[in-house]
Amino acid sequence: QVQLVESGGGLVQPGGSLRLSCAASGDIFGIYAMGWYRQAPGKQRELVATITISGSTNYVDSVKGRFTISRDNTKNTVYLQMNSLKPEDTAVYYCNFKSTAFSIQRDYWGQGTQVTVSS
Repeated sequence: QVQLVESGGGLVQPGGSLRLSCAASGDIFGIYAMGWYRQAPGKQRELVATITISGSTNYVDSVKGRFTISRDNTKNTVYLQMNSLKPEDTAVYYCNFKSTAFSIQRDYWGQGTQVTVSS
């Protein structure tokens, strides 16, 4: 059974940094993209950043220049380096893996990790 395990969340002051990690256990075949989403209280889940297996990245405008997504394909792990954090970055962050195998597309999700930016 595939599981995505996240780590690295916590409480940080405005302007601080955090690094999130998400590692997949179990067999996932045909991964073509990994990403991070977040959901703040009372808001819909939104895409934060994605990275393809080839390394192409995409970011929501609000985090450009502050967040960096990276991955280690050999370890099935994706990272999110978050710098210059703002209170509006407070949310539960979820990692996501997308795979396609035998013409079947699948989405895998982590359990979520809380990020709180507050003084």
